[in-house]
Amino acid sequence: MQKTWEKIVLAARIIVAVENPEDIVVVSARPYGQRAALKFAAYTGTRAFSGRFTPGTFTNYITKGFREPRLLIVTDPRTDSQAIIEASYGNIPTIAIADSDSPLKFVDIAIPSNNKGKHSLGLIYWLLAREVLRLRGTISRSAPWNVMVDMFFFRDPEQSEKEESARDRIEDGGNWTGEDAVALPGEEFSGNATASWEQPTGEEWGAAAPAGTTGTTGEWGGEGATPAWTS
Repeated sequence: MQKTWEKIVLAARIIVAVENPEDIVVVSARPYGQRAALKFAAYTGTRAFSGRFTPGTFTNYITKGFREPRLLIVTDPRTDSQAIIEASYGNIPTIAIADSDSPLKFVDIAIPSNNKGKHSLGLIYWLLAREVLRLRGTISRSAPWNVMVDMFFFRDPEQSEKEESARDRIEDGGNWTGEDAVALPGEEFSGNATASWEQPTGEEWGAAAPAGTTGTTGEWGGEGATPAWTS
């Protein structure tokens, strides 16, 4: 833990040394680190590349998203290897969040941490962003940062939609309508959904049985009923 904190402070000092924050690029191809990278870029003024890294971004000036950064920050040296290799061609310093099995070729500063967990990645980026803002003088060291660490955690889009939908339903008073209307045991529908059944047309319940199909009792299925089948 002490070594991780020392590397975070060292990386923050390097980030602050860059005059223009937009010359710093944060890359994260790992899904668990994409939200953290975007939040870090939003609070520190850097640029973030989440998702697949387009080859030639740092080397081919013809590409649409061509960049010439002065500093590169990657979430995982293994999944972000393309960005590290291109940064090495331009002698761009590289900071990486490295696990025990991560390759450190062309990596200048390695922050030892678990780069495969969403909570670990979110915490590292949150600590790094807080230290950068403290060194810049944006926030005070004597007061806690008003940004919660869970803002940097990865969130499943489907789970977030379900939570928002459930929250909206609660705010609406539980009146669910349409396809989502489901009656709970012992309750009735309170929305627009209706469950009704209409009697098929053509015949009526309790209609008299056809001639020749009743027995001695004159009822359907009565004792001695012998239907007369005719061709």
